[in-house]
Amino acid sequence: MAIETATLGGGCFWCLEAAFQDIEGVQSVVSGYAGGTGAQPTYQQVCTGTTGHAEVVEIGFDDTRIDFATLLEVFFTIHDPTTLNRQGEDVGSQYRSVIFYHSDAQREIAERVIAQLNVEGVWSDPIVTQVEPAPAFYPAEAYHQDYYRRNPGQGYCQVVISPKLSKLRARHAALLAK
Repeated sequence: MAIETATLGGGCFWCLEAAFQDIEGVQSVVSGYAGGTGAQPTYQQVCTGTTGHAEVVEIGFDDTRIDFATLLEVFFTIHDPTTLNRQGEDVGSQYRSVIFYHSDAQREIAERVIAQLNVEGVWSDPIVTQVEPAPAFYPAEAYHQDYYRRNPGQGYCQVVISPKLSKLRARHAALLAK
């Protein structure tokens, strides 16, 4: 088993974390911050939009059970990659769509997947997802980790995350851990 790392940002990290936790071959999902200036940013600092960090998840995955391209299929299902610095009501650069690649192979796969989705016209607008080298990753505060599983009845979880998980289950049922 070879564990690889993927770092993805697509709006609120709670949504991404909840989706990727259920995928077969995913070993770990950690919510955090990447892509800004300053070490060890706090949630309050990132929320100002002035640090340049994005809310991301760092995913550890077994590449013998799921590949990076398949993770990106899930990623592009659970967020809107056509809105710059926005996901729904969450607005600011901290909510940008970004793939932080950890190897040239990941960069090439990300660019190929984005180009293919644009050609297929999956969205009416072009994909604005950034593809950048992986910077330092800073885990978010403990209360952000495993958020959906610990707070399924919370309003945001019910209104925003649950519908994304339903969409994920409908489109990618074969990828879900059994």
